[in-house]
Amino acid sequence: FTVFSFSLLSLSSPKFSLSPSSSMVYTISGVRFPHLPSIKNSSLPSFNEDLRRSNAVSFSLRKDSRSSGKVFARKPSYDSDSSSLATKASEKLRGHQSDSSSSATDQVEPREDVSDDTQVLDDVEALETEKRDQTSALSTSGGKSYKDNFAKMSQSVEQEVVQRRVPPPGDGKKIYDIDPMLNSHRSHLDYRYGQYRKLREEIDKNEGGLEAFSRGYEIFGFTRSATGITYREWAPGAKAASLIGDFNNWNAKADVMTRNNFGVWEIFLPNNADGSPAIPHGSRVKIRMDTPSGIKDSIPAWIKYSVQPSGEIPYNGVYYDPAEEDKYVFKHPRPRKPTSLRIYESHVGMSSTEPKINTYANFRDDVLPRIKKLGYNAVQIMAIQEHSYYASFGYHVTNFFAPSSRFGTPDDLKSLIDKAHELGLVVLMDIVHSHASKNTLDGLNMFDGTDGQYFHSGSRGYHWMWDSRLFNYGSWEVLRYLLSNARWWLEEYKFDGFRFDGVTSMMYTHHGLQVEFTGNYNEYFGYSTDVDAVVYLMLVNDMIHGLYPEAIVVGEDVSGMPAFCVPVEDGGVGFDYRLHMAVADKWIELLKKRDEDWQVGDITFTLTNRRWGEKCVVYAESHDQALVGDKTIAFWLMDKDMYDFMAVDKEATPRVDRGIALHKMIRLITMGLGGEGYLNFMGNEFGHPEWIDFPRTDQHLPDGRVIPGNNGSYDKCRRRFDLGDAEYLRYHGLQEFDRAMHHLEETYGFMTSEHQYISRKDEGDRVIVFERGNLVFVFNFHWTNSYSDYLIGCSVPGKYRIVLDSDKSLFGGFNRLDDSSEFFTSDRRHDDRPCSFMVYAPCRTAVVYAAVEDDERSSLVPISLLPEDV
Repeated sequence: FTVFSFSLLSLSSPKFSLSPSSSMVYTISGVRFPHLPSIKNSSLPSFNEDLRRSNAVSFSLRKDSRSSGKVFARKPSYDSDSSSLATKASEKLRGHQSDSSSSATDQVEPREDVSDDTQVLDDVEALETEKRDQTSALSTSGGKSYKDNFAKMSQSVEQEVVQRRVPPPGDGKKIYDIDPMLNSHRSHLDYRYGQYRKLREEIDKNEGGLEAFSRGYEIFGFTRSATGITYREWAPGAKAASLIGDFNNWNAKADVMTRNNFGVWEIFLPNNADGSPAIPHGSRVKIRMDTPSGIKDSIPAWIKYSVQPSGEIPYNGVYYDPAEEDKYVFKHPRPRKPTSLRIYESHVGMSSTEPKINTYANFRDDVLPRIKKLGYNAVQIMAIQEHSYYASFGYHVTNFFAPSSRFGTPDDLKSLIDKAHELGLVVLMDIVHSHASKNTLDGLNMFDGTDGQYFHSGSRGYHWMWDSRLFNYGSWEVLRYLLSNARWWLEEYKFDGFRFDGVTSMMYTHHGLQVEFTGNYNEYFGYSTDVDAVVYLMLVNDMIHGLYPEAIVVGEDVSGMPAFCVPVEDGGVGFDYRLHMAVADKWIELLKKRDEDWQVGDITFTLTNRRWGEKCVVYAESHDQALVGDKTIAFWLMDKDMYDFMAVDKEATPRVDRGIALHKMIRLITMGLGGEGYLNFMGNEFGHPEWIDFPRTDQHLPDGRVIPGNNGSYDKCRRRFDLGDAEYLRYHGLQEFDRAMHHLEETYGFMTSEHQYISRKDEGDRVIVFERGNLVFVFNFHWTNSYSDYLIGCSVPGKYRIVLDSDKSLFGGFNRLDDSSEFFTSDRRHDDRPCSFMVYAPCRTAVVYAAVEDDERSSLVPISLLPEDV
């Protein structure tokens, strides 16, 4: 096990300022409402006794403080500003009949949150006693009657559900065999696994299992049956609620909702006389609530589609239920999980060569074939969940169940994913469960008028750097919401997995900010660890892998959390891959230096500094570097020369020659040594010359300063794929080399080989030689020195041929090597290898050699001969 050392001033994902709507009314910062007032037949502004489709309003809560506390179901955590309004909302649906316009409200004792604190206390036994008290409160609300009624609710939406089941938990002890150093933190890890097992047991007891619990979208939000539409919303802080929209002329008196004892509001809208639904497809809808913060109109929390009206800032929810003949039907099965994961990271909106917001349909028709042709086997799509602020890169989510309407309809997205599957590409979604937009009009913030419904109250629920809200992972209903959200994208849209954003921020109460991780295990297992959040990650990984065994889950963690990629049943967090985030930072560090100051040992250490047995997805540069104000690798290397000296019929400058050579070497050694998976952000494969600058107008700050915008221009918010395709530009050579790398990996599978050996790290020669799989990689980083008859060691005797040469003219090189040459080993031992052979190693060149049989031709296929069509 090697040491990690990272300085975290910020995490890699860009988290921008809020949209203009975030500062609007209906927010009271820091307000907590520990009790709900009793209300009977309440008469409120915009709410009266004209209940066209519902029974008379009647709300009642127990008045004693103990029951009030249980409605909000969380005791103060270690920081006094933390509270929650969490309740186990599904239980309030007991006795529900789908055709009814009101909910039965059996007197069932509500549960408290499963976890009372995110920290592992020294006195574990005392804490366990407190947990048992909570468990007993929870268990009173479970039982057979609840499970029976859950089955009835599932039937009410008339959906046929394939019976699947998440396997029961294991004993969680294997991590101590995998990493004996974890034994010194056994009390923390055993407590964490105990919390996970307890939560699984409570879900089994009260919700019918994790499979059923993760189908909250079949109960909450809008569900349709043969007789009508039911709408349910968990909003315990609201005092009254109505469903409003185009369908009832936004009349808050028309469709008043009823509330049960657990804070769930409900209304049933029977079909019209002609059998048509009461809410037409495409209608705008919102829920109007009388809250402790005032009357507010909100987009339903479980909305499946939302749009921004022209000329307006807040979004509107849309009831999305097209006719059966108009719904997209998937035609192609999911591809098999690839052995080696090669990800093309994409953003639909900026994927056009034209200055505009691109569409799902255009991405499907134009970009997916390009990704396939380049040799990638996975596409990771950013900014899918609806976000009102375009420049947030999709990381300030407002509507978690809605695909972004900027790019098209939900059915358009399904068509995109189906096309990817037809091409054999797996589709990963960049999912955001680490935080949420703090918008109040079109997001979850202050949804029911309180700041602790979905998020921690007070400062603990606010991320000061991202200017966003932080979920309370100890809340039962937050768990239902997030687990169901992950399940929704896999089930409804056929995504093949996720890249979970901001996981480091989730796992620690300091969120990884202004903290340096050195690899000391005390940094991972202590009072700063948010056990509730880690247990949630275990639950969601357990659910995903249990129900979708072929799914791929990647976690963005910079801390190096041990057992991060160990299965949950063995005591780990359960991810398949960790993003190897330190590599991109190392390349930035080196690119700020002269070539003479690079240390090849430093390079190899960073690339291989990862936990044994835990797979990593590595990348040479992040999408953050493509943003305005930062620099991509190509821009670090070639700067302004990229604009004037990239034509092949024009003599290149020394800066361009250096840049093209090192761009290829950096990417190949990153793929060769850095992990078991590889990721590239779109356009970086050919050294995209322009940064990303989202359209923006001038921003006027309270202190009178003005931050200039770009006049709302999309000119720099696109990808110039035409530059990579233009054979008369040097960008084309970089693109072809990237394509050749993927062909090499597809042919030899070196990234997933267990054999990896670095035989030479020569600081004087600036040469790195290593074996990965059946290949021998030779990198000469020297800026002037080329080496003839350079001896390299190898483990396999016989004949070798060149299978990839970065110096080929096709790749923008100087053709200093003859790819038809054969290299024969001798028994001369060299660099602790049993045999060796001699090569020519030109300066700033990477060459890959493969052992071949006497009658076997080289597996190198010139890129120009690779199939053009997919």
